[in-house]
Amino acid sequence: MDAILWILLPGFVAVGSGLLAFYIMQSRMEVALAREREAMAQARGTLEAEKNSLEQALRGAKDSARREALDEFLADVHVEQRHYVKDNKLLFQNRKALVLQERIFFRNIPLSSWIEHEIVLQEGEDVDKAARSLTSFVDVVGVEQPVPNGNRLLR
Repeated sequence: MDAILWILLPGFVAVGSGLLAFYIMQSRMEVALAREREAMAQARGTLEAEKNSLEQALRGAKDSARREALDEFLADVHVEQRHYVKDNKLLFQNRKALVLQERIFFRNIPLSSWIEHEIVLQEGEDVDKAARSLTSFVDVVGVEQPVPNGNRLLR
């Protein structure tokens, strides 16, 4: 019986050592796999964050390009304005009226026909002040200084 024990004991030790080595290697592989999964999750998170930041940057670039295009378009739109004083004679009355004409241009292409406003002037009323108060397109485009011949170009 001692002989059988001495023959089988090394076999049991070999099987036990093999199982122990297998479980140790299995746990080491699981640890390595967990580390790889952690690294993969971190890489995915980084890529997702970069993707979101690139999408936001792209949206911002599109918005700024759209704004720049609109600004360039509006820079090419201007309003031409001219005015003159008309005398109306009725029997014994002599009334003055201010006639203001405006039209919108895109570069040198007229977008509208002349829009005409007429207002009766009181005695001593300032013509330029009345012309500025009549303009239709002041909110659309800013006012430029008057031209010497009495016409005004709005820009």
